[in-house]
Amino acid sequence: MRSLRNWAVGSGTLALLMAAGGASATDLIVHAGALLDGSGQPARSHVSILIHDDRIVSVQSGFQTPPGAQVIDLSNETVTPGFIDCHVHISARLPSRTNATEDWLTHNDLYRAFQGTVFARRMLQQGFTSARDVGGGDETVAIRDAIKAGQISGPRLWVSLEPLGPTAGHGDPHDGLDSALEHPGWDNGLVDTPEQARLKVREHRRRGADLIKLMPSGGIASTGDNPRQQLMTNEEMRVAVETAHALGLKVAAHIYPAGAIENAVMAGVDSVEHGSFATAQTFALMKAHGTYLVPTLTVYDVFYAAARDHPELLTPGTAPKEMANDQLPKRNLPLAIRSGVKIAYGTDIGEGDHAMEFGLLIANGMAPSDALLTATRNAADLIGASDDIGSIAPGKYADLVAVKGDPLSHPELFEHVDFVMQGGKTYRRDGEPTVAGSE
Repeated sequence: MRSLRNWAVGSGTLALLMAAGGASATDLIVHAGALLDGSGQPARSHVSILIHDDRIVSVQSGFQTPPGAQVIDLSNETVTPGFIDCHVHISARLPSRTNATEDWLTHNDLYRAFQGTVFARRMLQQGFTSARDVGGGDETVAIRDAIKAGQISGPRLWVSLEPLGPTAGHGDPHDGLDSALEHPGWDNGLVDTPEQARLKVREHRRRGADLIKLMPSGGIASTGDNPRQQLMTNEEMRVAVETAHALGLKVAAHIYPAGAIENAVMAGVDSVEHGSFATAQTFALMKAHGTYLVPTLTVYDVFYAAARDHPELLTPGTAPKEMANDQLPKRNLPLAIRSGVKIAYGTDIGEGDHAMEFGLLIANGMAPSDALLTATRNAADLIGASDDIGSIAPGKYADLVAVKGDPLSHPELFEHVDFVMQGGKTYRRDGEPTVAGSE
C-alpha cells in the first residue's frame, strides 16, 4: 500500500492513490468548505487537503475521499493556515494579574518555564501553531525544545534570549531596584560597546538563540528610561546586526522614536517591533529596505487598561508612561498601512488572548484579508520559514485552523477557532481540546 507522499502532486494524485489500493493509516483528507490558503488569493470552495504524517501532500478541488484515508470533515467551515505570532513572551503574566516587581523578584527561570508551558498550550488552542519569542532566557529555549520533542504541546517556537541593550535601558533588569541587588543572569543582555554587542550575539547563539533582539530605544513598561530616546549607539546596532546576520540570525529591534527607527533600519535590522512614533518618512525608509513592522497593538490595550485600573501592579513609575503613550500606535497604524510597509502579526504577550490583535488591526484600518496575511504569509516570511509554515500548500507543515463561518466578513471568528491542527496532529475539534490538546 503506497502512501500519499509517494505520488506526484497534481490533479492526478487521487486517481493514482485509489488505483494503488488506498492510503496508509497516517494519511488524512481534510474536507474544507472554504479555504483561505495564505497566498492572498480569494477563498476557494469545496477543497480537499491531502496530508501524510506532518506535511501537506496536495490541495485538490472537490471533496475527494481515497479508500483508507481518514477524513476530517470541515465541509461547513473555513480553513486557514495556522496562525503565527511574531512577538510573544511565552512565560509572561498579564499585568492585571500580578504585581510586576514582586513577580520578577520571587520567581526563577524554572518556575517561568513551567508557567510558559501552560501559556503555550493555551496559545495553541487559540490557533497559533507557530510563534517567535523575542526576549526570554534559557527557559524559552527549554520550552522550544520540549515542544519540538513532543514532550509538551504549544506553537513551534523561534526564540531570542535576553534583549541586548545598554545599561539603564529598557532591557536592564536592574532598573528601579535597589542598586545593591544582583543576579548572575541580569547582565546577560547588557551591551555598552560595539565589541560587547558582537560578543553577546555570539554568546546568545551558543546558548540556543534562533534570532537576536535589540533594545535601541527606551521603553514604556520599564522604570527610568525614556521611550522617545535612542539609547544604543548606531555602531552598537550595526555590529550586533552584522554579527547576527553572519551567524544566520535575524534581528528584531524594539524601537519607538522615528529617528531611532531610521538609524536601526540603516543598521540592517529585519523588523521594527512597536514603531509607535514612526512618521511617513520612517515608513518609506522601512519599505525601501524591506524592513517589517510588528505593531503589537494588543500589548498597548492590555497595559493601558492595567495602568488605568491597577497602576499599583505595574513597574514603579511606569503607569504615567502607559497612559501617555499606549493609545498612539492605533492612531499611527493607518499611516503604516498606507505606506505599504510590510506588516507581521505580533501581540507582545504570553498569557492572554493572542487572537485579540486581529480585531485591533482591523478596527484601525486594515482589511480582514490583510490581517490574516500578517499572521500567516507575512509572519512566516519574517521568521524565515516560508518553506514550512504560513500557507496551505504542498510540502508545508499541516498546520490548519478552521472557524464556523467567514472570518473575512465576521472577523470576530478569529477569536473563536473551532479546529486546530499542527503538523498533522489535531489539538482542537468541535471547539474543544482533543486528547492531544489537553496534554
